[in-house]
Amino acid sequence: MVKLVLFDIDGTLIHTGGAGMKAFAHAFKSEFGIDDGSEKLKFAGRTDVSLVREFFVHSGIEASPKNFDRFFATYISLLEEQVRTCDGGIFPGIHRIISEMRQLPEPPLIALLTGNIKRGAEIKLNHYKLWTEFQFGGFADDHEERDCIAAIAKQRGEEASQCALAGEEVLVIGDTPLDIRCARAIKAKVLAVATGGHSLAELEEHQPDWAVADLTTLAAREILR
Repeated sequence: MVKLVLFDIDGTLIHTGGAGMKAFAHAFKSEFGIDDGSEKLKFAGRTDVSLVREFFVHSGIEASPKNFDRFFATYISLLEEQVRTCDGGIFPGIHRIISEMRQLPEPPLIALLTGNIKRGAEIKLNHYKLWTEFQFGGFADDHEERDCIAAIAKQRGEEASQCALAGEEVLVIGDTPLDIRCARAIKAKVLAVATGGHSLAELEEHQPDWAVADLTTLAAREILR
């Protein structure tokens, strides 16, 4: 039985209408004077820290703690504005499946596994009134690599439940092949949902335990038993 469910954010829970990418681009321009800083970056499934590091490398900017701090301070201030003005939303079935999970006789812990830094995740999910649905999470502040973030999120689940969790007691829900990969890194089950930038066929090629177009009809009990 699954005791810990880890949700990805962008492309899985919500779409922000490009708010994150726009905030990235404006922060690159504001802090480092580069107009096309985000155009060549592939965002899906990546961590914020790895994206910024790639930008620094390609732009010949020192990847120093000071420069990371400069970027993220500006990014966060811009993200709040972009989330308010961009046309985003919650994907179909999200409220329903979370509610079903909570109503099970033995409900799992429900948490986050995301490439967002924690404050960025909070801004996005607060805007859509979802932040308080999640008990804890693993974030890009914790580690640059998504596979390691998955291990950290699992460890926090063990701390919260006060018991060790076997891989099959953890379920990762995400919309990219990188979500599937990080689930396998911690030997977790994985539900791939084609609400992001990858088609159902593309996701199925990576052999998730389940792959669905969206979360409108899938019963929580089917994936948590």
